[in-house]
Amino acid sequence: MGNAGFTAADEVDQLLLNARLRDELEPFLDESIRLVNTHTVPTPVENEYLASMLAWERAPVLPIADWFVPRLELPPPDQLSPDRLHAVLWETIGQLFQRRIVVEFTDHLSDHALYCLIIRDILPSPEKRIEQSPTYLHWHCLDPQDDPELWLRYYASADEREAWAAESNLPLPPAEAAPFPRQLPRSGR
Repeated sequence: MGNAGFTAADEVDQLLLNARLRDELEPFLDESIRLVNTHTVPTPVENEYLASMLAWERAPVLPIADWFVPRLELPPPDQLSPDRLHAVLWETIGQLFQRRIVVEFTDHLSDHALYCLIIRDILPSPEKRIEQSPTYLHWHCLDPQDDPELWLRYYASADEREAWAAESNLPLPPAEAAPFPRQLPRSGR
């Protein structure tokens, strides 16, 4: 294989692991397994890919609130003072991040609106929970397709704004600083 420090025994172990992973993936086979070019990808890299596919296939689909023990339940916003709501919001954002959920495009939302969005949209959303995944679930609190006005006003880069204007032939809203800037935890992408 050409890997420094990779012995023949290691190669045999990797080949055996590869066979086991492929056997376990058999019930789930689709075109994605053909995306791995076994002639150019080292067996350990292929095994990582196959193991991630198997983890995805076996992962339970649960409401995000159920990813937590105990279940993450937030008090109704009308029962919280503005200061307490702010504190609970930031605690919740931290808890979501610990579960590898990144909340994005929030700077147009007040603390109250973001808190309500988390309760209404994020926590009940059924998503695959993959234990020990290196990836993050990115929750966009604004869809540029559904609300291009807000996206263009607060989030789009100058290049994105120009491309949108050229494509849509519509006038651009003014670019503005978002009313509620936040420094949220971010994934390394």
